[in-house]
Amino acid sequence: MNKKLLTPSMEDYLEMIYRCSENEEFVRVNRIAQKLNVRDSSASKMMKKLGELNLVKYEKYGVIMLTEQGKRIGSYLLSRHNIIDKFFEYLGKTDDVLSEIELIEHVVSSETVENMYFFNKFLEENKNILEEYNKFKKNNKMQY
Repeated sequence: MNKKLLTPSMEDYLEMIYRCSENEEFVRVNRIAQKLNVRDSSASKMMKKLGELNLVKYEKYGVIMLTEQGKRIGSYLLSRHNIIDKFFEYLGKTDDVLSEIELIEHVVSSETVENMYFFNKFLEENKNILEEYNKFKKNNKMQY
């Protein structure tokens, strides 16, 4: 399946289903609706759409199970989120960082995510550079 066929909303659902299924024995629609702050009926409609794309197995009032393809995409989406989050952590998180991540993750290319990943790894292995960056940022002001 081409990830470009997924809407940002579909990606959010898949990421959340994957995230929940890592920590919980099974996932139900009301849990996903609660986590995404949507109505149960909206979550049910999305499960139907994701089922039609063969990304989840779901029967009304039943549990949600990711297919193998759904697991692969969900894993990628969660990794992408975590990579962007770590990147922002290194830059210096803002108060609204979660909203910013949610916006960025749906438009950023996989190549850019890969570059962020390697940059994050580079900073993890070269803490002195991160310290120098933080000193620089503290001692300088942005010019408009």
